[in-house]
Amino acid sequence: MKNPEKRAIRPVPLLDLRAQYATFREEVGLAIGRVLDSQYFILGGEVKAFEDRAAQYCGVRHAVGCASGSDALLLALLALEIGAGDEVITVPFTFFATAGAIVHAGAKPVFVDIEPGTFNMDAAQLAHVLDRHPKARAILPVHLYGACADMDAIREIARARRLAVIEDAAQAIGSEYKGQRAGGLGELGCFSFFPSKNLGAFGDGGMVTTNDDRLAERLRALRVHGSQTKYIYEWVGLNSRLDALQAAVLRVKIEYLDGWTEGRQRNAARYTQRFKERGAPVILPRPASYQTRHIYNQYTLLCPRRDELRQALAAQGIGTEVYYPLPLHLQKCFADLGYKNGDFPVSERCAQEALSLPIYPELAVEDLDCVADAVAAFYAA
Repeated sequence: MKNPEKRAIRPVPLLDLRAQYATFREEVGLAIGRVLDSQYFILGGEVKAFEDRAAQYCGVRHAVGCASGSDALLLALLALEIGAGDEVITVPFTFFATAGAIVHAGAKPVFVDIEPGTFNMDAAQLAHVLDRHPKARAILPVHLYGACADMDAIREIARARRLAVIEDAAQAIGSEYKGQRAGGLGELGCFSFFPSKNLGAFGDGGMVTTNDDRLAERLRALRVHGSQTKYIYEWVGLNSRLDALQAAVLRVKIEYLDGWTEGRQRNAARYTQRFKERGAPVILPRPASYQTRHIYNQYTLLCPRRDELRQALAAQGIGTEVYYPLPLHLQKCFADLGYKNGDFPVSERCAQEALSLPIYPELAVEDLDCVADAVAAFYAA
């Protein structure tokens, strides 16, 4: 097969954080200067102010900052006292930290496949999996790519079995399920502020949200080694604090977040229109009716001959990414769980065909059209 014509006039990166930074550079410089002048770098008023704003944004009573999204998941599990002998139900098509946190807590991850349309936990299979796993203590759905899982169905199953629900909302800040924000749909919600996220810090950062006062109190202790009073420890916790510099950056950026989300949504709509016009044989994102606000952390297609397509796009200077090329049940580190190829066919197909395209809000229309046209041209060649 011939390679498609090289159409890109200039490179189109997967993400351009420099373009975003230019829009708030002066404001964030002042915020960082404020922290430097204070010389107060760990927790304190800057972190509290961001936590209050983030809780308001997510529609919850409490937001507890921590060092990363991975730590947010672990802290949530520790707050629920999940550990050795327990099982936690999650999905195999997600970032490693989802299942890694379960193992670090001392529990065992148990997988359920995803839906082909939403990339999220298939609630129809969840009850059957739970029937075989009476040691389950919690369900950990992932709001992948910026859209919520089917939380009513998941919560109904959880209530019937008295299980906690922890949202992995690392990619989903501001996304909504039937009008309700991610982070307030379970007992706990976990967020990441990794720089590439829609709301990214200038380094690592994370947050746990909850409407439960008791859990919030425990989380605040667990992130400082399990201490509520200096040098007195009630639990074995972590050193996992969101620092004041990152909180200052996030306080600036959160006020831009809704505008950035609107830009991503416009870009997603244009991609979808362009692909339909060109008739490219790809499967487009299909938000479910309950996903009332998709924030498009990624715009992800299912593509025949995905790896060939990706190479052709790279040759034209177009950035793409594969989230995720090998599902967790087939990872070497989880071999002792006993899963094998074929156990989760939807996750396995997505791992072979999923491709994420540039979707950042500053993406120029002509660059977006160039990407869509390059994808269509590959299949037409």
